[in-house]
Amino acid sequence: MNALASILNVEYLGHDFAIASILFVYVMGIVYLTKVLYHRMISRGTKDNVAKYYNRKIIHMAAGGVVAALTPFIFKSPVAPLVMALIIAVMLYIPHRTGKLFYWFQTEDNMYEVNFAIVWGVSTFVLWIVLGNPKLAVLPAMLISFGDGVTGVVRNKLFKRRTKHWIGNIAMATLSLPLGYAYAGPVGIVASGLACLAERFEFNPIDDNILIGLVSTLVLLIAKFVGAL
Repeated sequence: MNALASILNVEYLGHDFAIASILFVYVMGIVYLTKVLYHRMISRGTKDNVAKYYNRKIIHMAAGGVVAALTPFIFKSPVAPLVMALIIAVMLYIPHRTGKLFYWFQTEDNMYEVNFAIVWGVSTFVLWIVLGNPKLAVLPAMLISFGDGVTGVVRNKLFKRRTKHWIGNIAMATLSLPLGYAYAGPVGIVASGLACLAERFEFNPIDDNILIGLVSTLVLLIAKFVGAL
């Protein structure tokens, strides 16, 4: 049964949404664990913006990254991961609309964590359907989770603020290039390399999450259509 047909398979959906429910609890556990970490960092003299930014990247990796890594092995269809990601996106968007932010990682000046959840879900869904390979499908999600996560941690450690310094892109490349090769071979290296370059730019509200996901997804799609995958 191909990926498109599996969307309509009730047995698959039942299994996947049960798994997604467990992972949703895990993700929310990570989110609230970072609240504890925030107060611990603040008590030790860490600046508010620095603590928030560390937490954002912890969530990127421990929530988005871990779930992305598990997705090809535990889901039978891309529907449940997409739905879970969109639900999380809505949950992250509502505090911005109400003014009641998750203060330990959200900021008033951008909603990029919402973009993260949307790109994670949509890129995985589209690639799974088109490529028919869940392992290839999660590469963009892995890049925005682990690649961009490492980038932010390095920059935050060195500069104590959100910045687009190239040292972060170098850090991202050291992780993302091997990751890309492991998931998609030479094509994965190209996708990851271009994603590392794309991370350097943002055009509010278009942020690095969108650009990383878009560039790496397009590379994989083009590779598929020219027979490189």
